[in-house]
Amino acid sequence: MIGNLPLDLRRRRSWRSTKSQLMTALMIGAVIAVLIPLVAVMWSVVMRGAGVMFKEFPAFFTSEIPLVSRRAGPGMGPAILGTLLSTGAATLIAVPLGILGAVFLHEYGGTSRFAKLVRFMTTVMTGVPSIVMGLFIYLTWTMRFGYSAFGGALALAALMLPVVIVSTEQMLRLVPPNLREAAYALGTSKSRTILTVVLPAALPGIVSGSLLAVARAAGETAPLLFAVGAAHEYNPHLFTQANTSLSLQIFGNATSSFVAAQDRAWGAALTLMVLTFTITFVARTFTARYALKR
Repeated sequence: MIGNLPLDLRRRRSWRSTKSQLMTALMIGAVIAVLIPLVAVMWSVVMRGAGVMFKEFPAFFTSEIPLVSRRAGPGMGPAILGTLLSTGAATLIAVPLGILGAVFLHEYGGTSRFAKLVRFMTTVMTGVPSIVMGLFIYLTWTMRFGYSAFGGALALAALMLPVVIVSTEQMLRLVPPNLREAAYALGTSKSRTILTVVLPAALPGIVSGSLLAVARAAGETAPLLFAVGAAHEYNPHLFTQANTSLSLQIFGNATSSFVAAQDRAWGAALTLMVLTFTITFVARTFTARYALKR
């Protein structure tokens, strides 16, 4: 009491704190809304695919694909090899080109007409349907050289390239200008500054963008239909003969009316998911250790 007036020591809630709590609640609700379908899909794939995968372990990963789809049994060995060949080759094509393109746009091109044209075309390529990209590769490569894992790699690289360029350029914009100015003050050339200062600083973001592109490429089916072909046996050759992939086997077996084929589709889906998670984990671990050493 102050005189005859009560002293209210309770803290009044401001409108700013109310908005903060409201937005926090909305964000939590949005996360839960996203997690529900994600967990449901992962749970279905794990429960349906694990039984097939471990029941026939390790033959599921090593045996060739049954020629008769209604016959029960393993495996997905050729599809796993084909996925690694096509996705790996696409990564070797798209990631270096995407990083070089982003470096040119941000460090050299700036606001020039050519840089604006490249950014516009990158945006257009981002929205191109994957089946259109597969049809383009079919007309320019497959009809001349035949089906092969490299044709699928070209189609996947065309889909990965704009993702890598956009994400890398965004990461380069986040590098503080002070780092560049300090390197220039020490007499370092622009190219050496980019290689030794800018790119290492933006490496975690570049790796994240590249992994996003790899994950998209590994799950694509439509472009591979026009470029890879269909195979049931191992084909370790990148440039010759038809091949296959996990996504193609998921599509082909899931649309079959036979239970054995559908089981193989679930096993292939779980294999693809585990493969993607493994690549992501290894890349994240490597990036974290590199950042700690620096």
